[in-house]
Amino acid sequence: MERSENSRLFDVNAADRDVALDDISIDDISDQQLLWIDLTGDDAELGPIGRQLGWPAALSDMVAGTNPEVRTCGDAFLVRVVASRHDGGLVFNGIVLTIIAGRNYVVSVHAESIPFIEELRQREVGSSDLGVLSADSFVASLLDWHLGTYFDAVSDFEAADERLETAILDDTDHHCLQTLRGLRKAASRLRRMLSAHRTVFSALARPDFRPSAERESNEHFLTLDTHFQRALDAVEGTREIVIGSFELFSNQTALRTNDVVRVLTFVTVLIGVLAVVAGALGMNFEAPIFKTGMTGLTVAIAGMLAVAAIGVVLAKWRDWI
Repeated sequence: MERSENSRLFDVNAADRDVALDDISIDDISDQQLLWIDLTGDDAELGPIGRQLGWPAALSDMVAGTNPEVRTCGDAFLVRVVASRHDGGLVFNGIVLTIIAGRNYVVSVHAESIPFIEELRQREVGSSDLGVLSADSFVASLLDWHLGTYFDAVSDFEAADERLETAILDDTDHHCLQTLRGLRKAASRLRRMLSAHRTVFSALARPDFRPSAERESNEHFLTLDTHFQRALDAVEGTREIVIGSFELFSNQTALRTNDVVRVLTFVTVLIGVLAVVAGALGMNFEAPIFKTGMTGLTVAIAGMLAVAAIGVVLAKWRDWI
């Protein structure tokens, strides 16, 4: 994917505007302004941007990782998270998002386009009050948007599960086990992706993270940790959803089996009754009925058919079959 750069300066006292990286000087950005640089692409080179914004060179070398983590280095810090992306069906993949923040600037780096970043950028076209936010608070906002991708994934998961349960009740899906297997894999995938962030959000909420930051920023990180716990609970709940769907499938299978067994039992009893009648007629007694010839045979067969018909009508009436 080709690299794209979007740099936007949020200003409390003026209209927000896009700026060129070459025209940026960190010394010219006041506390009433916030610079957001968003880089998309595999070949994002942060060395020049780091030198221009003045963050330690070590942070630029940490961007290449893929596992969630948080690092602090001087006045700047790095947070790496993995956003959830629904690729259709029951496939959920992750997009690595790395954020570097310092005084009055935030740099976000991701190899692929992330929908919520595009939505945020489109939403804040023109004037906004984002310039009043500190870089820490803006990072907290981005991370909260990131958690929203997991809530969206859970919603998509629940919708797929509802469709499956409807198909189970209607008996229209003959591949329920395969779908259940896909749901189970998707639930495990989401849980592994989000649970890996536990150390990140707990570190952000600790007092020793950015102790010199504003109190408002720390409160935002505490709130963010609460949202993470809710997202984790929602993702953990997907496993219970799958178990509930499997139990529904098992119950429906048992009901269908009971129906089959009930029909087979009725047929067995009916055939047994007819066999008793046929056995009685086959006994070698010198009774007049055995000397009636074809007439007796016709009457016997008609009688057995009548018994079978009465049995079927009775079974239908009592809802046995």
